[in-house]
Formats: sequence, structure tokens, C-alpha cells
Amino acid sequence: MSQLASEILSSRLFPASRERLFAAFSDPSQLAQWWGPKGFTNTFDEFDFRPGGDWKFTMHGPDGTDYANHTRFIEILPAERIVYEHIAPHFQMTITLAEEGACTRMTWCMQFPTSEMCERFKPICVPANEENFDRLAAHLE
Repeated sequence: MSQLASEILSSRLFPASRERLFAAFSDPSQLAQWWGPKGFTNTFDEFDFRPGGDWKFTMHGPDGTDYANHTRFIEILPAERIVYEHIAPHFQMTITLAEEGACTRMTWCMQFPTSEMCERFKPICVPANEENFDRLAAHLE
């Protein structure tokens, strides 16, 4: 998969089935446990997991700062792909799940409206995505 100037790609191989990874995202009680960078917690106000459904939540940073988030699901293919639109800042996230032997590769593709916006968020998103994957790996154990 080639990367465009307006995209951030993050990927990790997990020793779990596509179905297990999909469940970790599609079940809000699981998702709230691992979503976000190291030290963050979540409060979900709405999680309507269907195309057109909203996901409204607050991420609570380890320093006490609250980050309100609003996304809208665009496409959901069970155990294959989840696409959502993050409202502000605006970007689209495509999460894909692909079998690799007995494992599953989860890839996140964050698509920003401009390459300038992407470059502004890259120093935050790249390490945060890796921390998010670390938290998911711990959740799956």
C-alpha cells in the first residue's frame, strides 16, 4: 500500500483473529478499555456502530485535559474494514484487518484534507497510534 502525502499509515501484526480484533473495536465496553494513547481513559456518550451512526466520546488525558471527539461511521464490513469520518479536526480513518498466517494485520490509514494538515498532525498521531496498538495488544492478552 503506497502512502499519499496527506495520509498517515500505522500498522501492526496481532496474534489474534480478524473476528477478535473486530470485536475489540465494535464492542464499546472493550473499545473504551484500550482506545487512545498511553494513560488516556474514555467516556463514551454515544456509540451507534452502523453506517451513518455517530460515535461521541471524551478522551481524558493523563494530565486531566479532556478531548471531546465526534466521529461518524461511513462503512463497516465485519472482520474486514471500518471507515469513519472524524468531524473536528476533519480526517477519515480506514481500519483494515488482513489475515497473515495465524495472525491479523491491523492497518490504520488516516486521510487528511491537505498534506499540510497531515504534516501538522504527524508528530502527534504516529507515536499515539503506536501507543494505541500497544494498549490493544495488552487488552487482547
